[in-house]
Amino acid sequence: MTPLADLLRTAYKNRKVLITGHTGFKGSWLALWLREIDADVAGFALDPHTERDNFVRSQVGKHMRDFRGDIRDFETVRKVFDEFRPEFVFHLAAQALVRDGYAMPKETFDTNVGGTVNILECSRLTDSVRVIINVTSDKCYENKEWTWGYRECDPMGGHDPYSSSKGCSELVSSAYRRSFFDDNAPAGSPAVLSTVRAGNVIGGGDWANDRIVPDCIRALEAGLPIQVRNPLAVRPWQHVLEPLGGYLLLGAMMSKYGRDYAGPWNFGPERSSSINVGNLVDLIVRAWGSGRWESAFTGNAVHEANLLTLDINKARYQLGWSPCLDVEQAIEKTVEWYRENIKGADMATLVKRQIWDHMGEMRIDDRTRRAD
Repeated sequence: MTPLADLLRTAYKNRKVLITGHTGFKGSWLALWLREIDADVAGFALDPHTERDNFVRSQVGKHMRDFRGDIRDFETVRKVFDEFRPEFVFHLAAQALVRDGYAMPKETFDTNVGGTVNILECSRLTDSVRVIINVTSDKCYENKEWTWGYRECDPMGGHDPYSSSKGCSELVSSAYRRSFFDDNAPAGSPAVLSTVRAGNVIGGGDWANDRIVPDCIRALEAGLPIQVRNPLAVRPWQHVLEPLGGYLLLGAMMSKYGRDYAGPWNFGPERSSSINVGNLVDLIVRAWGSGRWESAFTGNAVHEANLLTLDINKARYQLGWSPCLDVEQAIEKTVEWYRENIKGADMATLVKRQIWDHMGEMRIDDRTRRAD
């Protein structure tokens, strides 16, 4: 077992961990990782998007408590908290697509803002909760398309409903942290609250519409050219295990050292992994072994940022976390999932292998060893 695996197992073994959004892409990977380090895991979410999702193909619900419901329904959320009584809460449930935000703005705000309030309120009212991590997005920032990465202290904003809703979720979390999850809060909760912001996450088992990797795989499987809406847009691409490793490491440190680790955190890739969409698709086609793409850019498309990167120095120097995969390695691991899925492979075994490989690759420096 690696030093990181030892550290995480010490923090989470037999501890009750609730994941909202566990049927989704990132949530399903997080649930499997927590089960691999012997946590007692429960999830609360809507049904999976398709039968091809990682949650279904990797049988994620097999060894965990699987609650279904909508985070906008406070009473249902409260029942889950009352029944399971979690110690850790990872809040990933969200309306997660920019273009769906334009099509369904009210639902996006109701889910991403109102749902966050419900999770934080239930955490406040549940005395078993000790660690809360609210997963937002790099798009929470007021994006001025600077060439440098956004820092945790930069202003919240958002041009479109999705991005704005994630900025609002950050502001809600900040208010709850200072009002209820702080040493100076009168009659406050003993829990510690942080928010985490990742880049553009890729990996196996994501079949959402209007995401570049699923769009590529669907076209490649069908033998069709990949339609790329915005080939020059630059994004911070990272494999799903990179930010999840950061979230788990942060949760371990929050559990051991409390409010020293509360607040907002960026978990993005190295700057070299911030490449444009066209270059990313080239890498996917190369890893797949065939295919081609063509630009589907139109001047009247909905607004999407052309440049967005994250500054990860806080996580690097205060937490001891650093990314360990470059964008080509992230693509290779991602394409492996989809190729093996076509072959009918045991996807749970593949995902678990990728998780353990990643725990062996993650770097641990002296700051992180504090938690041993």
